[in-house]
Amino acid sequence: MRKMTFILPAIVVVIVVFLSSVFVVDEREKALVLQFGQIKAVKEDPGLAFKIPFIQDVVRYDDRILSLDTDTIEVTPSDDRRLVVDAFARYRIADVVQFRQAVGVGGVRTAEDRLSGILNAQIRETLGADQVTSDVILSEDRRSLTNRIRDNARASARSLGLDVVDVRLKQTNLPSQNLEATFARMRAEREREAADEIARGNEAAQRVRALADRTVVETQSEAEREANVIRGEADAERNAIFAEAYGADQEFFAFYRSLQAYENAIQGSNSSIVLTPTGEFFEYFNGQGAAAPAAAPAPSVGGDDEATAPSDEAAEEAPEGEASTAPAADEAPTAADEAGTGEATVPDAESDDTAPVTQ
Repeated sequence: MRKMTFILPAIVVVIVVFLSSVFVVDEREKALVLQFGQIKAVKEDPGLAFKIPFIQDVVRYDDRILSLDTDTIEVTPSDDRRLVVDAFARYRIADVVQFRQAVGVGGVRTAEDRLSGILNAQIRETLGADQVTSDVILSEDRRSLTNRIRDNARASARSLGLDVVDVRLKQTNLPSQNLEATFARMRAEREREAADEIARGNEAAQRVRALADRTVVETQSEAEREANVIRGEADAERNAIFAEAYGADQEFFAFYRSLQAYENAIQGSNSSIVLTPTGEFFEYFNGQGAAAPAAAPAPSVGGDDEATAPSDEAAEEAPEGEASTAPAADEAPTAADEAGTGEATVPDAESDDTAPVTQ
């Protein structure tokens, strides 16, 4: 019974000592065995490992790729346009011994603070270099700039035992106090470009309108010229036909022209003509068919009735060289001069009565 009293505590002590001397290294971690703050062993392979219990301690570090978001900083490119840059980095602990010696007991938090300072310095140096403008930063060359920042930061971070895997710029904006001025300038540039486009469009429209107007004028002038030529040819042909008809039968031509003169003289309403019945204008009414072309003397208007002179169309359209036997308008007797011989009255066009002839 007494033996069991000593054996059970001894077994418990052995188990506790054994468990304190054994630790497991995860595949996502790296471990350091420290003895009074000094590094005694490095455990990078996953599995079981041993240490001296109560004397040695185990410090674990993440072996995966870690992320670090830097603080927003302002940079000034070579074109003196300030930009607000927000970046982030991917890193991992490459050398745990050097990392422990560099940061001490501060661990990952202290390492990230120091790495953030390295990244900010490299961002300012790279983006503020010569021939690096804000347009370059916002263009496709941004990739080459981030690669340069990564390489420079990797070289500086080796002293911390860190390996900078990648660096990216999350956003690149203008400071808030410059945004309104920048937007106003961009708006003015766009308005100027729009005005230029409108001016060029108006110029092209004016050219098209001018060309169209000139084409219309040329077309109308050509059409009028052709129309005048056609009218002249038609008038010449008409005169030739009239001349041929007059030469073929002068008596019939005079009769036909007299009928046209009658029609033109008495057309309209309430037309009255006072003429001597023995005049040549009424020779066909009296049954005296003369061979000479009919031409009426100028009538005299009496009362409120409108006196219409006989048509001069026969004299105008008669062939040149042919003499007209009709008396001139100035020589036509008036109603007062022939009051002793008689008067001829032509009724209204709407009346069915015939015109009495008084000798």
